[in-house]
Amino acid sequence: MKFEPSDDRIRYVHLELERDLPTHFEEKPLPEGYHYVNYAPGDRDAWIRIEIGAKEIKDYTEGIEVWNRYYGTHEAELPGRMFFVETSDGDKVATATAMYDTFNTDDGKLGWLHWVAVRNDHQGKGLSRPLIAHTLNRLIELGYSRAHIPTQTSTWLAVRLYLDFGFLPYNISEAKEGWEIARALTDHPTLRNFAAAPLNRILREP
Repeated sequence: MKFEPSDDRIRYVHLELERDLPTHFEEKPLPEGYHYVNYAPGDRDAWIRIEIGAKEIKDYTEGIEVWNRYYGTHEAELPGRMFFVETSDGDKVATATAMYDTFNTDDGKLGWLHWVAVRNDHQGKGLSRPLIAHTLNRLIELGYSRAHIPTQTSTWLAVRLYLDFGFLPYNISEAKEGWEIARALTDHPTLRNFAAAPLNRILREP
């Protein structure tokens, strides 16, 4: 069975990954016709459109709710933390943020790779890896020595990318079933100690 990069047929399990940060990640250039821009006031709706286009958020109303929850009281910090990938005609099509736990559940010393998304009409064009490396390097510049990533089984292709970047499963005891789903979908060598979930455990219940 073939799955989309973000697929709501997959059973949802919250996953978390972590790794120590090196001094630098090698950055490959973006494909021709794309460039980075930093967040500027007024970019909230562009962020929401990207997240909807990547199936991370279902609609504008949810987008406003999510934005306010994570960034509503932190917008002054975003010009130095939130990146967009923009086309040559100024269309913002991908985003990622070098953030921290905005809910204050850790000591503030852990950097978070936040809300990585590529709009569906620009997926498969080689934007994700350069954007992730670019954003992780910003975390390093900000002084973080370790990084955390929240994600989910339904965005399994992103999970594979994070594993490629050297991140390791963090919430193993709470999300063992989720990591077994990730093993089945990605077949990533990092997950070789997890059993691969069968299809009936990958799919949501009807």
